[in-house]
Amino acid sequence: MDGVENSRGSRVAFSARDIAQVAVFAALIAAMGLPGAITVGFSGVPITVQTLGVILAGAILGARKGTAAVLVFLALTLIGLPLLSGGRTGLTAMAGPSAGYLVGWVPAALVIGLLTALILPKYSLVLGLLINALGGLVVIYLFGTLGLLLRTDLDIAHAISTNFAFIPGDLAKVVVATVVAKGVHRAYPGLIRA
Repeated sequence: MDGVENSRGSRVAFSARDIAQVAVFAALIAAMGLPGAITVGFSGVPITVQTLGVILAGAILGARKGTAAVLVFLALTLIGLPLLSGGRTGLTAMAGPSAGYLVGWVPAALVIGLLTALILPKYSLVLGLLINALGGLVVIYLFGTLGLLLRTDLDIAHAISTNFAFIPGDLAKVVVATVVAKGVHRAYPGLIRA
């Protein structure tokens, strides 16, 4: 049985397989923080590989499990585990200028997962690129910009322009995530249930 259903027929629990997938992707996001971070510009927001893990979680596991993986990872950082790039904890990061970007990981995985479910079972590279760019760039940058406005003295133009330094690396992450997701969905159909 894949999950427990309530009287309306919606899933309210995770199967053991779902929990294992969530745990693996939370660990993947953590492992992607090992290379560290590069801080560019004046905003104090680091460039990390962990965003790739967030995009992969949504694109491979879907909205429900992908979002859960991101939430598990963030919960672990908030209880003090130094899993963010550079050995930071969630408490430290949430007090700084990168708070909005971290919060944006949750809706990013959700948006990517929901839209990816719509293009399955045949995962189109073009649509996958668009979906992953929407969630991995637009959604995260929107939350990140709002976080910068709340956590720094930047005006809106400078807060938006801060994102420009991240675009080339994030576009590369989108391409990698899309190619990986296509291969995974071809090899293991049914990871995302509509």
